[in-house]
Amino acid sequence: MSEVKTIGVLTSGGDAPGMNAAIRAVVRAGIGKGMRVLGIRRGYNGLINGDMVEMNLRSVSDIMQKGGTVLYTARCLEFKEKAGVEKAKQTCINMGLDGLVVIGGDGSFRGARDLSLLGIPCVGIPGTIDNDIASSDYTIGYDTCMNTVVQNVDRLRDTSQSHDRCSVVEVMGRNAGHIAVNAGLACGAIAILIPEIPYDVDKDIVERIKASQKTGKQHFIVMVAEGIGHSEELAKEIEAKTGVESRATVLGHIQRGGSPTLRDRVMASHMGSYAVDLLEKGIGNRVVASKGGEIVDYDILEALNMKKTVDMDLLRIAQDIAL
Repeated sequence: MSEVKTIGVLTSGGDAPGMNAAIRAVVRAGIGKGMRVLGIRRGYNGLINGDMVEMNLRSVSDIMQKGGTVLYTARCLEFKEKAGVEKAKQTCINMGLDGLVVIGGDGSFRGARDLSLLGIPCVGIPGTIDNDIASSDYTIGYDTCMNTVVQNVDRLRDTSQSHDRCSVVEVMGRNAGHIAVNAGLACGAIAILIPEIPYDVDKDIVERIKASQKTGKQHFIVMVAEGIGHSEELAKEIEAKTGVESRATVLGHIQRGGSPTLRDRVMASHMGSYAVDLLEKGIGNRVVASKGGEIVDYDILEALNMKKTVDMDLLRIAQDIAL
């Protein structure tokens, strides 16, 4: 096995709180092993175009508490084509990269696999607020996102209570309902709509609101996952069928920002260090994951073929105790 002298690190896809903590861990763990570490800016675009900077211990000082990513991120259509991957491989060769750490989601991992198959060892770290990486119980940014949702819904609750309103809150998550289920439970939502489960407005929302009104409840939160959408229309329908003034709020990209929580900082640091350990051994085409409280790794293709569902017990509990 040849000695790993130089590695790169990039962030790809949507930004997530904790990415900076992962970058910091990769840089410092790499330098601690005698490696040269290059920071690749703007994801695979930077890899294709050679937009890199050598990082040192001080390059990553005071970034762990910051949201976003100091390396920036971007989606790269060119990298989806074989020619783009070949160009990225040549850049790696030109820059002397012996391995690469990719922080992002499934799309980023597919790119890492393509590059690994061309001989550039790549290790993926799951960084996405959606928690929709099937191979990992937890993804970097998820905890911070949920706490941001809870803080904002708590504020909405104040005004909903003052006006006897129903607040229909749309949260992110792409086609997954993990954020909606957990935040819905934490916020006492009367109903939680997620793309994984069909819903009926009358049965799942209207009837529950009317039943709660009979017990004296006059203000309500309805949590809607991004994969469901049309929150404005839903609010109008709820108001028409219940007589309760209803307003929709789409929290949007505020869920991506903010200082990462302790959990995200620790998870990112652990995963970043683990990824460097793999590359030091010459191991690539792997995804780092959290499973059963431990940090493990999988073949990228195996990881991409895994399936993940929402916690149905949490959803049931949320529905049982929201009334």
